[in-house]
Amino acid sequence: MACSSGNAKMSTSNANTPVLPPPQGNVDQTMKPVLFEIFGEMWNVQVRLGQGVSASVYRVSSGRASMAAVKEFQVDAQGGDYGYLKERSVLENIQGHKNIVTLYGVFTNHNPLGIATHCLLLELLDVSVSELLVRASNQGHSMWLIQHCARDVLEALCFLHREGYVHADLKPRNILWSPDDECFKLIDFGLSFKEGHQDVKYIQTDGYRAPEAEVQNSLAQAGLEGDSGCTSAVDLWSLGIILLEMFSGIKLKETVKSQEWKDNPAAIVDHIFSSNSVVYPAIPVYHLRDLIKSMLHSNPSSRSTAEAALISPFFSIPFAPHIEDLVLLPTPVLRLLNVIDDSHLYNDDEYEDIIEDMREECQKYGSVISLLIPKENPGKGQVFVEYANAGDSKEAQRQLTGRTFDGKFVVATFYPLSAYKRGYLYQTVQ
Repeated sequence: MACSSGNAKMSTSNANTPVLPPPQGNVDQTMKPVLFEIFGEMWNVQVRLGQGVSASVYRVSSGRASMAAVKEFQVDAQGGDYGYLKERSVLENIQGHKNIVTLYGVFTNHNPLGIATHCLLLELLDVSVSELLVRASNQGHSMWLIQHCARDVLEALCFLHREGYVHADLKPRNILWSPDDECFKLIDFGLSFKEGHQDVKYIQTDGYRAPEAEVQNSLAQAGLEGDSGCTSAVDLWSLGIILLEMFSGIKLKETVKSQEWKDNPAAIVDHIFSSNSVVYPAIPVYHLRDLIKSMLHSNPSSRSTAEAALISPFFSIPFAPHIEDLVLLPTPVLRLLNVIDDSHLYNDDEYEDIIEDMREECQKYGSVISLLIPKENPGKGQVFVEYANAGDSKEAQRQLTGRTFDGKFVVATFYPLSAYKRGYLYQTVQ
């Protein structure tokens, strides 16, 4: 990539810049299997994304370069397949919502040892809220990101609860970002159940477990039956904790175990917000605080519903993303900063040469759909590159971040495709 003068080249030297996020998750490079035969086509296993007691999740690709996730269920000691049947049944009944992971299909895998395992072929998602919390470095996330996540999860819960289901394991690890749909989605419905027909004794994860679920789990452990099953209110409790962690930037597992929390959770929420209030504008902070408190009533009947939470004043306030947000959340659009001088924008010949050079360089990493370099603000001198998919955009960000152009270090962030398509080039908060 070069300017029209031919003396400014993109350098491959790396800068010590913080703009490139680390690889996702702790992956196991020695995983098995190496291939899945899915609907008559061979898919390569690229990496294991996660492993639990009952299942492993892999990122896979086909010969057509399609990408997906496979959740392979382990054969239990009794040879049963309850976990697989449970999650398959729930997913098949709740398909079609933009904030719930898409199930492409189901298949049986026969490994070289002759063991058959049941598998789900799922939409491949990206970074989880759990990873975002780790990267927040105890500073908390921006209002834009918190609002985006809260709205997406509440939309999913509205749909889920209307269909009569309780997720029952809402936690940061089960909320993932979709780069192509630009939204957060819920995954992992292995503990989900129809409200009024709870067929799972132990629900929710420690740190995100509602008080009534704690009681029921304790009774189940003692071999006793509770009066009734848990309701959709347990999901709202979990979301309240998640949003409080996103705001504070700290894990609250020990806090929610404390006696002070059990006596008066609202007081602790107030304390957390008063400690962070200088960092955020006052009015949105109050609205977010009240929204979270509405989800954390100890009495489930007093807790907000997902539908009621969505009409909180917090969602009526528009926010701009921080530059860190656009580094953390991949999209098909890449934005290059610190590349073009104003002097290059007003000479038509130079400008066209820059466009051509930029397109040539960016096409090395994937199929470029469009490229824009605004001559005026907003976005003046920034390079916006729309790729065919977020995978290509991520590869370009990885390759271009830290390179030098005309003596300046390139900063590469992502940019919302929806805003780019509308021609909305907002100024991000630094």
